[in-house]
Amino acid sequence: MTATPAIRLPIPAFLRMALCWMLTALALTGCAKVPVTGRNQLSLVPESEILAMSSKEYRQFLKTHRLCQDPAKRQMVQRVGNRIRMAVERFMYETGQTERLRGYHWEFNLVCGKEINAFCMPGGKVVVYSGLLPIAQNDTGLAVVLGHEIAHAVANHGEERLSQELLLQMGGEVLSAVTGSYNPGIQGLISQLYGLGANVGFLLPYSRQQEYEADHLGLIFMAMAGYDPRAAIPFWERMMRAAQGKPRPPELLSTHPSDRDRINQIRKLLPEAMQYYQRYLYEYSRQQYRQKGAIRQWQSPAGNYR
Repeated sequence: MTATPAIRLPIPAFLRMALCWMLTALALTGCAKVPVTGRNQLSLVPESEILAMSSKEYRQFLKTHRLCQDPAKRQMVQRVGNRIRMAVERFMYETGQTERLRGYHWEFNLVCGKEINAFCMPGGKVVVYSGLLPIAQNDTGLAVVLGHEIAHAVANHGEERLSQELLLQMGGEVLSAVTGSYNPGIQGLISQLYGLGANVGFLLPYSRQQEYEADHLGLIFMAMAGYDPRAAIPFWERMMRAAQGKPRPPELLSTHPSDRDRINQIRKLLPEAMQYYQRYLYEYSRQQYRQKGAIRQWQSPAGNYR
């Protein structure tokens, strides 16, 4: 999937130099952990700030894009989206991480467009382009996408990316100050090398790592929602065929892993995801045959985080 609409945070000039070394120390230690993988991630921007910016950008996006009015397609997006939402809420409840969903107000919208794309912004603001649905083919295919995109939001990947760019911007300003007395040509070369090294050596690998993490979490979420995670492989194979003939940068220079590497990684993750799917099938089977009131169903603890 392509990137979500950009969220930009202005930096007061008088804070830049004062915060630089503090940000560097924070980058080395990490401030948060990604669910399931446990990876330390950089988190420098207040969550309330992220959610406010996300909501504003989402409203602006909807004003400039036409919502699809096809009832069956809209219901499909709402149906699959809400099942994934309930799975996410249950997962966070069972793992003691409901705080991650504080301030979330879920929305699922289908917009008209040929783009084969979908995204979820922080706070649970989800958009699916109608051009994606022929590739998804059915509810399960769409669940692969929504599980992946919602995982990006739940794992705070947008906040992490913004924090990384903020940190690198600080580093660039420090480098500019240090090399200020150099020959302008040398100074320009050093700045170019810094930008290239930061992008290829830092931002792009983190973006690919975030994609793998979103695949990992997404498989779990769709399995908990009752969608067979094995459908992820044929879905990404369809995505790979749809991209054939289109120019793509080599993986080293891309924010996304190659389709083949993604599929191979998903194969490795399927045994874990299938355990969640088997649990869903077991619980569903019990619900079908239980006597009324004999088995207490889990309910979304919505009031715990809103």
